[in-house]
Amino acid sequence: MSAHPPFDPGTVEAIAKVLGEAGSGTDISRYFKANSLLDESGESTKWRRINAVFLKSQVTTKSANQILAFIRSYLVPTRFVGKRDEFEHHRCELNAVLILHGLEYGKDGQFRHTTQARTLDEAEARAQGVRNKLAPRNTHPEVYKYCQPELMQENYFHAVFEACKGLFQRIRDLSGIEADGANLIDRVFSVEKPSLVFNTLQTETEKSEHKGFAQLLKGCSAAIRNPLAHGPKILWQGETDAADYLTLISMLHRKLDQCVKVPNQEYRHGGGV
Repeated sequence: MSAHPPFDPGTVEAIAKVLGEAGSGTDISRYFKANSLLDESGESTKWRRINAVFLKSQVTTKSANQILAFIRSYLVPTRFVGKRDEFEHHRCELNAVLILHGLEYGKDGQFRHTTQARTLDEAEARAQGVRNKLAPRNTHPEVYKYCQPELMQENYFHAVFEACKGLFQRIRDLSGIEADGANLIDRVFSVEKPSLVFNTLQTETEKSEHKGFAQLLKGCSAAIRNPLAHGPKILWQGETDAADYLTLISMLHRKLDQCVKVPNQEYRHGGGV
């Protein structure tokens, strides 16, 4: 690895505070030794120890290479087997700092160059990742059911594709009708002979709501699943698109939660049960 320019003292302090929360004092001492870093700081607080050692290292080596090497060994993914959420928390906190310098620490424990963030807001938003963006939106568990592996791999293109496929599979499971795409929606959510309903279809307002939901489902297939199945991945816009698409799919799942199956096609020409 070529020499990385030294970080400014504020950056070193921010990195030290993140790392101080990622292990015990004994862990820190062990990894200092493994990375040939000598702690002569006299400090007792974990982050202050790390901060002092890192600052001294930069003065000695004229680079941040030993800091980056320490991070790779100290935050190695294998240290967090069974504690994935803890690893992701530390990684995201670290990336909120590093992205301001054009660096990113990946899930695989390797650093990559990335576009440098220009503001703190941009750095924090980019470091959050899709899962953290989805969390405040109370995303439906059926979304994660079908795309959890892809989200963990940060494969957002295929995460949305699998989540959309999962939505239509759930419609088949609820209705018992084996079809796909617009044909499935037309059969399941027909106003005259529906298989699934979430209202009585007795008023024009209820019929319009029913039709509108069916159109949203068909739009999901036409605007999301079909283009993803046939379009090149290079055209994908990344995390922002993924979070928005998955939120739409989550909303559609919530509407499906309200649906009930109509036995023996009891709705006829808009009439109630």
